[in-house]
Amino acid sequence: MHFDLDQIDPKIGYKLMTSTVTPRPIAWVTTLAPQGTVNAAPYSFFNVMGHTPPTLVLGLLADPDKGFKDTAANILDGGEFVVNLVSEPLAAQMNITTMDAPRGFSELDAAGLTPLASRHVAPPQIAEAPVSFECQTFSTLVTGPHQAIAIGRILSIRIDDAFVLDAERGYVDTPAMQLIARMHGSGWYARSTALFQMTRPTFADWQSGAMPGADAKNE
Repeated sequence: MHFDLDQIDPKIGYKLMTSTVTPRPIAWVTTLAPQGTVNAAPYSFFNVMGHTPPTLVLGLLADPDKGFKDTAANILDGGEFVVNLVSEPLAAQMNITTMDAPRGFSELDAAGLTPLASRHVAPPQIAEAPVSFECQTFSTLVTGPHQAIAIGRILSIRIDDAFVLDAERGYVDTPAMQLIARMHGSGWYARSTALFQMTRPTFADWQSGAMPGADAKNE
C-alpha cells in the first residue's frame, strides 16, 4: 500500500515512520536549564552522522500547544548537551524521564540518577550510563512548525571502564553494555542480544560466485 504523506494526517505519518524505522538507538539527553536545573529526556530520532568531525543529530519535536519541552529548549537556547546511552538495567529509570513533568522539574532527580560533571560542557552526564557523549551544538535547523534538528559536535566520549577492551585500538565490549533501542507503538523496546555476523564480500567474491553466507556466526 502506498501512503502519500502530504495527503494524510501527520499523526498517521508519524506512526508509519516510527513503526518501520526500527530499532532506533536512544539518546538519553541531559541539559542544564538557565536556573541550574538538570533535565533529562530520551530521544529516538537520533544517530551519529560522521566522525571527522565527530557528529551526531537529534530530532526535536514540540507539542503544538505547549512548545518544546525543557530538554529540547535547553539545547536550542544553550548550545550544549550530553547524549547518554541506555542499558537494559537503566530502562525503568529512563522510562521515568519520559513523563510530562512541569517546566523547571528535574527528571534526573525524579529517576534517582547521579549527575557526573562533564569535562567540556556545562550539562552533566548520567553517571550510571555506560556511554556518554559530550556535545556542543554545531547548528540547528527548523524543519517544520513543531520540529527542529540539532546537529551536535561530539567533544568527548566517556565509556565505563568495564566495557573498554583495548583503549589504544578503540575496542569495546558492545554486547556487554546491554544497550536497548526504541521499537514501534507505545512503550515497545528491543534488546541488542540476538546478533548474527556476515563477512563483507569483495567484488572478486561476487565475480567468482563465492559469496559469504548470511549466517556466518550467530550469538
